[in-house]
Amino acid sequence: MAPKAKEKAKPAPAAPALAIEDLFTSLNRHIERSEFDQAVKISDQVLSIAPGDEDAIRCKIVALIKNDRVDKALSAIEQCSNKSSIDFVFFKAYCLYRQNKLDEALESLKGQEKNSAMMLLESQILFRLGKMDASVNIYQELQKSKIESLEINVTASLVSAGRASDVQVAMDSLRVKPTSSFELAYNTACSLIERNKYKDAEQLLLSARRIGQESLMEENLANDDIEIELAPIAIQLAYVQHILGNTKEAFESYTNVIKRNLADDSSLAVATNNLVALKGHKDVADGLRKLDKLIEKGDGPQTFQLARGLDLKLSRKQREAIFVNRLLLLLHSNKMDQARELASALPSMFPDSVMPALLQAAVHVRENKANKAEEILGQFADKFPDKSKVFLLARAQVAASAGHPQIAAESLLKISDIQHKPATVATIVSLKERAGDIEGADAVFDAAIQWCSNAMTEDNKLDIIMEEAAAFKLRHGRKDDAARLYEELVKSRGSIGALVGLIQTTAHTNIEKAETYVKQLKPLPGLKAVDVGSLEKTSGAKHMESDSTASITEAFEAKSKEKVKKKRKRKPKYPKGFDPANPGPPPDPERWLPKKERSSYRPKRKDKRAAQVRGSQGAVAKEAATSVNPKSNQTSKGPSQNASAEQSKPSSKSRKKSKN
Repeated sequence: MAPKAKEKAKPAPAAPALAIEDLFTSLNRHIERSEFDQAVKISDQVLSIAPGDEDAIRCKIVALIKNDRVDKALSAIEQCSNKSSIDFVFFKAYCLYRQNKLDEALESLKGQEKNSAMMLLESQILFRLGKMDASVNIYQELQKSKIESLEINVTASLVSAGRASDVQVAMDSLRVKPTSSFELAYNTACSLIERNKYKDAEQLLLSARRIGQESLMEENLANDDIEIELAPIAIQLAYVQHILGNTKEAFESYTNVIKRNLADDSSLAVATNNLVALKGHKDVADGLRKLDKLIEKGDGPQTFQLARGLDLKLSRKQREAIFVNRLLLLLHSNKMDQARELASALPSMFPDSVMPALLQAAVHVRENKANKAEEILGQFADKFPDKSKVFLLARAQVAASAGHPQIAAESLLKISDIQHKPATVATIVSLKERAGDIEGADAVFDAAIQWCSNAMTEDNKLDIIMEEAAAFKLRHGRKDDAARLYEELVKSRGSIGALVGLIQTTAHTNIEKAETYVKQLKPLPGLKAVDVGSLEKTSGAKHMESDSTASITEAFEAKSKEKVKKKRKRKPKYPKGFDPANPGPPPDPERWLPKKERSSYRPKRKDKRAAQVRGSQGAVAKEAATSVNPKSNQTSKGPSQNASAEQSKPSSKSRKKSKN
């Protein structure tokens, strides 16, 4: 009977299964409460009982990632990849993405089956790498799949890719409104800012703040947590207010965000940078202190980097703005060594940007090395032909300020899309005149006239350029060319100014021809039998439009006939008690001068008796005997003593002026 009793006690091994079920219940509770440390511990307990449990492995890796322990998550993936058949590619790529190893993360995703999670991660990696167009293409592929809040990422990627004008089209295709969520309203407002629609952006940001407050309060978040979530909206709203000229409101918003310190690190960095930019060079020392807290020196090949992991949280444009502002403040504070060091590091940090080259040139200009600045800008213009316009304009400005007009003119002539505009033509001609290159300036005018003659544009300024060219040629003795241009203007445009210029020009060479052109001038109304001789003696006459000159002359003649009214003489007012019949002696003209400056002033004489010796009866004789001792050397010192006494006398000019 004993063996049968033992068979009934067999269900005892079911206890571990019951323990694993309890552990999973506890694990689920900790995950729902976001207690990820406890979730990791429970997962380890499950794995100690069942080492190959896939659910426990996944829970442990996700809990480590959620708890920002990415390094341990990667090590756990490496340990479990050999023991389990789970595909850890997605988790590994995400951990590499969190470590900012973007190229490795993108490489690990190659060759894998594309699902929505993989595509979302890939698009985000491309976004961080600055490959915005590729990121947008993936998001457009994902529009077919029903992914929650996809429109938020789509609008953000379009704005970052410089395609803000496509945001509205994307929202129409997704059938969403900008105010459907505060995140979407914020991203749409950013697209409006990129399109310079600041008023519309301001209204949408205010709506985003209101929608965010309502939705987050429904989630029972604390007030501080709500402010943290809405901090980017407050900062962007302050930026729009700054652009619109409401600097006081913007200053208060930035200061409030920084003082309360309730925003995340990236939002605080943006607010600090914008506040420094708003203050400008008014408080350079304070601005440098604020930015130095965001920047630290690196140990590797990258000399400078942002503190607190901001390199991973801020976009390339935001990071560049922080470094650029710090360099500008260093230039304002005349800290040239630090400015030179930072300027040399920026090209490697932002290789696709034009700002590092411009700042390097600014440092050289500040050090009075204009030739070096011109050389750097010329090299970058040749290296980046698609961005050469900015470099050439800066080079022209530096060269013109440094007294190198020929280099400035050559730089402007290399910009093909603006060299035929009137302002550019005038600048180039003026620079070439300063350089003494009259032939080159004349060639600039001829090229501009030829280009405008062939161009079929509405804003053609051919007549303006031809008039200026004719005046230039006339000023430099090229009268035939000037007359030809004026004649073309008269025939094509019928310009009165050109006709006057033509008459003035032909008067030097052909008086008869000038007289024929004079006949084309319309006579001025109201002027008859003008005496040219007397008119030349005057300072000139002003041009009067309309036919009102006759009425004006008649009114003037009528007024001249009237007698000029005499002004009534008023009796002078005298002081009280003054009799004009008996005025008495005139007042002293020097009555307001100090006494020492009046002609009647006589300084007091020095009392000679003060030097007499007082004493007993024989004291005087004894003093005289000792003073006239021929053996002593004091007789030779007498004149010098008298001279020094005279110099020590205070003159009347060196005394303080009397108050009376």
